[in-house]
Amino acid sequence: MVAQRQGKSLIDHEHLMVELSAVIVAITGEEPRVLVLPSSGNGSDALPSGRLESRHRTLEAGLRSWVEHQTLQSLGYVEQLYTFGDRNRAVESDKRQRVLSIGYLALVREARSIGATGAAWRNWYRYFPWEDWRGGKPPVLTRIERHLKRWIADAGSSAERRSREQRASALFGLRHVPWSDERTLERYEFLYELGLIAEAHRDGAKVWASAADAIGEAAAMSADHRRILATAISRLRAKITYRPVVFELMPPRFTFLQLQRVVEALAGRRLHKSNFRRLVESEGLVEGTGEISSGAAGRPARLLRFRPEVLSERPAPGVRMPAARQR
Repeated sequence: MVAQRQGKSLIDHEHLMVELSAVIVAITGEEPRVLVLPSSGNGSDALPSGRLESRHRTLEAGLRSWVEHQTLQSLGYVEQLYTFGDRNRAVESDKRQRVLSIGYLALVREARSIGATGAAWRNWYRYFPWEDWRGGKPPVLTRIERHLKRWIADAGSSAERRSREQRASALFGLRHVPWSDERTLERYEFLYELGLIAEAHRDGAKVWASAADAIGEAAAMSADHRRILATAISRLRAKITYRPVVFELMPPRFTFLQLQRVVEALAGRRLHKSNFRRLVESEGLVEGTGEISSGAAGRPARLLRFRPEVLSERPAPGVRMPAARQR
């Protein structure tokens, strides 16, 4: 009877709402960009999203409907990411309402004009500046490392200190541990846990750092939308190595250099030109079109296209990349 009363109380006093959120990615001018909307709450950027309604035939149909309504952007490639249900994602609305957000990743080939909807394309490194190594070690990492060393030193025992050091090293490449491109979400969750992410203080989480320690160079997002975006970046960085999704972001014809720059923009690091070309050719992902285009510095460059036949030739065709350098 008690359990029934408790269950009834939960139903009576906590309302459940299902939200559909989209991480829409495009590459423009070697910049990985995500489509966002201005938040009506605290001024932070928000992902296009909306409630699942009875008129929506499927979850994906509902997502596409909301995106087109809010941004005028029609979606092509779409895949489901994850279902996010943390209680504190409702902090900006009714605290009695529990929100489940089903996140999606969508890829488009170009950042089309959004018109007067208020939607805008933003470089995704605006929210994760420590993830972009294309110009060398990001300056913000020096300050993050200082905080991590303080956190390690604050451990209550030598065993805990070793555990903290191992965790920080694995995620942030300390002590000559290689940096892993694919651990974007884990790094974000770790920084949130420590209180180095502004949203942790907004959400009232119990954290180690003070609000003044939060990384000011990184823009916050509405609700847990930065966590959803981190999930999408991790998924995409991993997926380009075993599925040819990168070609969803490419024009029908492109050069090797254009393809390399797109992969670099997604991975957040530079790749060796000859090694990259050799890997792409060995995978049989592209073929020549017989046409020539003006490449870098006006030099002639062979135009390529994606080979769709590769999808039936083997189970995991992707753009394999050389291992990341050790720091």
